Amino acid sequence: MEKPYVIGITGGSGSGKTLFLNQLRKEFDAKSVTCISQDDYYMPREFQLVDKNGQHNFDRPESIDYEHFASDLKSLSEGKEIEKEEYTFNNPNVVPKKIIRRPAPVILVEGIFIFHYKKISELIDLKVFIDAKDYIKLQRRLKRDREERGYDADDVLYKYENHIMPSFQKYIAPYKENADLIIPNNTGFEKALDVMRAVIQSKIPVKS
Repeated sequence: MEKPYVIGITGGSGSGKTLFLNQLRKEFDAKSVTCISQDDYYMPREFQLVDKNGQHNFDRPESIDYEHFASDLKSLSEGKEIEKEEYTFNNPNVVPKKIIRRPAPVILVEGIFIFHYKKISELIDLKVFIDAKDYIKLQRRLKRDREERGYDADDVLYKYENHIMPSFQKYIAPYKENADLIIPNNTGFEKALDVMRAVIQSKIPVKS
């Protein structure tokens, strides 16, 4: 098996990077494209920093077990299967699933800090930055956290102002200018999806 082509997809919280990745995944089978997400590598709650108001801050690079994340990405890149328990965002009503990722010609890597972690960034062949206006990202975050994670609006707004935006400005936004492809996603990203489909297709060996 030849070295896989690794595509990294990042952007601020609420930019739409996970939706973009999921749309791409639907276009290809598991033998052609596999993916690995930073969201599955959060450190346990008891290891997270608590701010001055007693709130856990999950929006720091140290919140992620990046050594495990980098190790698994490296293993995938070397043609090895990886196994990981799903992270449930501390939702007691969700039973974690076992995640199995098998090697493929194209690996999609998604997460807000993937360009910040040197060991991960070095493995990425194409860096993609999903961009959106701040107020749009906040609206999406409010909707997602209410519907998928059971957080109330006050909690989301507090975290957005005190954790998410400071982290975005320090650890995510500076890498935008070094991205190979910047995708604006204020209203949609269909044209960008077409481009990425073509890129991925070009990296999948043609069956004889």
